[in-house]
Amino acid sequence: MQANDVALPSGYTIEPVASGLNYPTGITFDDQGTAYITESGYAYGEVWLPPKLLRLNPDGSTTQIAAGDKNGPWTGATYHDGFFFVSEGGQLEGGRILKISRDGQITRLVEGLPSYGDHHTDAPVIGKDGYLYFGQGTATNSGVVGTDNYHYGWLKRHPSFHDIPCKDVILNGQNFTTYNPLNENDKDEASTGAFLPFGTPSTPNQTIKGALPCSGAIMRVSLQGGPLELVAWGLRNPYGLAFSPNGQLYVTDNGYDTRGSRPGYGAGDVLWTVQTGQWYGWPDFANGQPMASDDYKTPHDDPKFLLAKHPGTPPKPAAILGVHSSSNGLDFSRTTSFGHVGEAFIAQFGDMTPNVGHTYGPVGFKVVRVNPTSGVIEDFAVNKSKMNGPASLMKNGGLERPIAVKFNPSGNALYVVDFGVMPMTEEGPAPKQQTGVIWKITKTAAR
Repeated sequence: MQANDVALPSGYTIEPVASGLNYPTGITFDDQGTAYITESGYAYGEVWLPPKLLRLNPDGSTTQIAAGDKNGPWTGATYHDGFFFVSEGGQLEGGRILKISRDGQITRLVEGLPSYGDHHTDAPVIGKDGYLYFGQGTATNSGVVGTDNYHYGWLKRHPSFHDIPCKDVILNGQNFTTYNPLNENDKDEASTGAFLPFGTPSTPNQTIKGALPCSGAIMRVSLQGGPLELVAWGLRNPYGLAFSPNGQLYVTDNGYDTRGSRPGYGAGDVLWTVQTGQWYGWPDFANGQPMASDDYKTPHDDPKFLLAKHPGTPPKPAAILGVHSSSNGLDFSRTTSFGHVGEAFIAQFGDMTPNVGHTYGPVGFKVVRVNPTSGVIEDFAVNKSKMNGPASLMKNGGLERPIAVKFNPSGNALYVVDFGVMPMTEEGPAPKQQTGVIWKITKTAAR
């Protein structure tokens, strides 16, 4: 960890305030401004540890508040009126929203979320309306269960799992044939349709019933518990949620990967303005544009529409971020003591090539600043080097994989949650324990 290895705009400084963490994913603050950190407990690469909620002490040490079992990842937390609300990704037992008291007592506010697949139940935020909002990622890359999901590990655990639409959809009957990894006969093949279990073909004009909870959506629930309500759907992986200073909800959405039975090419991550009831286009649109176009086809695959009729017209994104950048947690500046009031700061975890497709060079691994009105994106915290990439690749002590950002209650400091070292190998992700860091960025001079 070397603060001097991170480039910032003039007038800002960065320092590490905690290190040696195991896959940290989020940070929140109580009424006194004390910081609390979530450790995931699960990482791609099928690594399992107990997820934890930790208090960050002034000396950089941590104190455990609560721990879960092996149903991670815990993807983040928020604090309200004496309780922590934690998103439990639910890779083994399904997603949950946990309510945790200050003395570590855990109750389940929501459970049974469809989180066994590629993407999980994502970090929560609380609105002024007394509701907790959270994102729920999709099971698959683009609507069809395939051999990529077997290699991710979950298809062998949950062979009947698939994406669930939030409202009724009508399929066009397109099917995808692959070898069957669930059968020892290596010549066995399986045909699979959209929103159906692996090996189940679809038929033209087949209706798939919608349900709640569902995949690829933003949902909300009262802080006192009760039924889920749908906010928006047609998202792929709505990872980061934040309210702007004027109360508008925004979400980061991870774009398609070039993998699986229906790969998408060149789809950037997106910052969306959240509109209640809106359908955002997944699995047939990317960045508000149709997947069935030359923009997104690969040399070997030409993605066609999966739906015979679309539930609506996707809006235009507030901003389109880097392809495979994994733009995740975000927060908005609210004070002149930090600057850039009303702009979004977004943590970019960085690409996971070759699993997600190929890039010309490392993408992400930094914090960017976005004007949500104009869509203009600028680097804010990035490693000093002749090329972009994580610190371990650059051979320096800067940022590895920023996954979340959060302003402290006074708004004069931006905390960056750095997941830690996770190189990609021939076998897939290889996350390294005790490499997670919390960074603190402050403004030190007038600009």
